[in-house]
Amino acid sequence: MSNDLKTTALTHVHEALSAKMVPFAGYSMPVQYNGLKLEHAAVREAAGMFDVSHMGEFFLDGPQALDFLQLVTSNDVSRLLPGKIQYSCMPNAQGGIVDDLLVYCFSAQHFMLVVNASNIEKDWNHLMHYAPQFDVTLRNQSEDYSLLAVQGPNAIPLLQTLTEIDLAAIKYYSFTVDTLAGIDDVIISATGYTGSGGFELYVPNAVAESLWEAIVKAGDSYGLLPAGLGARDTLRLEMGMALYGNDIDDTTSPIEAGLSWITKFTKDFVSCELFQAQKEAGAENKLVGFEMIDRGIPRHDYPIADASGVVIGRVTSGTNSPSTGKNIGMGYVPTALSKEGSTFFVMIRNKPIKAQVVKLPFYKK
Repeated sequence: MSNDLKTTALTHVHEALSAKMVPFAGYSMPVQYNGLKLEHAAVREAAGMFDVSHMGEFFLDGPQALDFLQLVTSNDVSRLLPGKIQYSCMPNAQGGIVDDLLVYCFSAQHFMLVVNASNIEKDWNHLMHYAPQFDVTLRNQSEDYSLLAVQGPNAIPLLQTLTEIDLAAIKYYSFTVDTLAGIDDVIISATGYTGSGGFELYVPNAVAESLWEAIVKAGDSYGLLPAGLGARDTLRLEMGMALYGNDIDDTTSPIEAGLSWITKFTKDFVSCELFQAQKEAGAENKLVGFEMIDRGIPRHDYPIADASGVVIGRVTSGTNSPSTGKNIGMGYVPTALSKEGSTFFVMIRNKPIKAQVVKLPFYKK
């Protein structure tokens, strides 16, 4: 492993568990411990715990924090109440996506943004470009926080043994700040990237190992397994959740990516006129989910062709789905081919393999 890679507060814990460590977004991260399929199944059927401390955390304070966020994000932040979370994206001036992110509202003047690890520096520079126009203070505390994701149907009963607050009362996309496993001021967030429920827990690096150990100990009775980035990817893809750098990037618009629901034209924001025109005219291409009809696993950047063999798009994400047993993928195709039931061909080793558009998510509980 390169010495240039960053580590999380738990890297030595993963290494002691003989996790397979890989470079990811500039960090040394666990891709799997005991096997992707085992870890994937644990999250779907019981519980899994991920170290996702590579994610970035920016804090915003000030009288114009809301106005600032309204300009730089596509969703309507004014609808957020304290204790609520919003999924959104930061558009660039060219009609693409700088990043997708979560916006946490602590109060009308205090917010936290959670951004993708690979985009921390880019996102920070983008935000600082607009910040001088507003009475707002930004702090990049990405290096100060650890983030553990405890996901799966047993996440609530497992974590409930470690806190006195009623976790079941914390609704999806809500959060609280309270004591967990004897650690004060844990940000307990009912969010995740798996579609199987659970919580994401933000703590200072100094207490990350204590929290990990407490959850592992409590998890013995609930089927908890440590899970790596491999299972995180198959879990999110089964739910049709976009991955930045694959399914969305600086060149794709939220309208093309099926993210119109987080693109609100009730306010002015970066590129809003461009997106509105695109929505009214109809996007040329759309991101779709598809299942392979013929045998073959689609992979990132495989060409998509029509019946004549003409390349019309590309695969953005693909895998064999552990939960369904099917070979699944997402990709951009012309809008005319985006309807459910439409067929096209994924070029796998220069051979056209038939695929069919299906309604997302791939995995339904």
